[in-house]
Amino acid sequence: MPLDPTYAMIRRYREVTEFTPLYKMSVEEARHADAETEAVNWDWHEHPEEVFDVNFTGSAGQQLVRVYRPQSDGPLPMVLYFNGGGFVVGSLSTSDSICRALATMVPCVVVSVGYRLAPEHPFPAAVDDCYTAVKWAADHAAEFGADSRRIAVAGDSAGGNLAAAMALMARDKEGPPLSAQVLVYPPLHNNLASNSMRENKDPMFFNAHSSAWFWNHYLANPADGDSRYASPLKAADHSGLPEALILTAELCPVRDEGEAYANALSAAGVPVEHHQYAALPHGFLAVAAKLQTARDALGLIAGYLRQRLGVNSGHSTGDANLMANY
Repeated sequence: MPLDPTYAMIRRYREVTEFTPLYKMSVEEARHADAETEAVNWDWHEHPEEVFDVNFTGSAGQQLVRVYRPQSDGPLPMVLYFNGGGFVVGSLSTSDSICRALATMVPCVVVSVGYRLAPEHPFPAAVDDCYTAVKWAADHAAEFGADSRRIAVAGDSAGGNLAAAMALMARDKEGPPLSAQVLVYPPLHNNLASNSMRENKDPMFFNAHSSAWFWNHYLANPADGDSRYASPLKAADHSGLPEALILTAELCPVRDEGEAYANALSAAGVPVEHHQYAALPHGFLAVAAKLQTARDALGLIAGYLRQRLGVNSGHSTGDANLMANY
């Protein structure tokens, strides 16, 4: 299938401007280049009433989360969100636009989790930070106007990997109980030789070389990739996990991993929805300002979370208001 017209324009622009893939940069250069692509606040949806940062003492010192809280007369469900960036680049700002949209579209309290990055802090540092934040947020939910009995985890790209790992850890350890997991084009296996890896090597987009570069930085020892918390697809048991929504992109190297994970969850008796988006590459949510399909995907995620978290649709700012802007 040909590339989506919006992304065809992006590709042409990158060719003209001599775009350099992150995997051809140093880590510091890649972080700087990634930060320059952060989306501005989108104007096609309402924004949460409050957005504020909170520092707390985590397992490795001070840790930062960003809280998005819509106006509400009562407790709202809570979504822990993990930003993408291949475990190497990315920050709370990377996912700011997505978190603002979901907070108001569901509506829910979104807690965006800051975590340490590789290669300075390889696996399991990010996993440890995220799980610490999940437990901390559950314990302090009432302080943010959130309901600790209705919690979901979500993330895009590497954040989708971390969300899947959080679902596994919450099951394996001391909770907290999770109502849902949302995984958006997640990498779930550190060395999967898949069709999608072989097919997607376009240097203008996240590709198989990108995937290898990020994994090589994330894992200090390749054997660490055998951990289910690094490669959730390698878990021996997927039963007892929260219901899942998995979004994949047709022109994405980790497409097959998302599909395989959907199959693994379903085989283990976990209710799962899998949606694949045709003609799109990895990372398409980031261009929601220009791409209707990305806005539709965010609407799908919001609707899924409303249903799984027991949100009264009459209190939502969701899809009806969203579509009214066009």
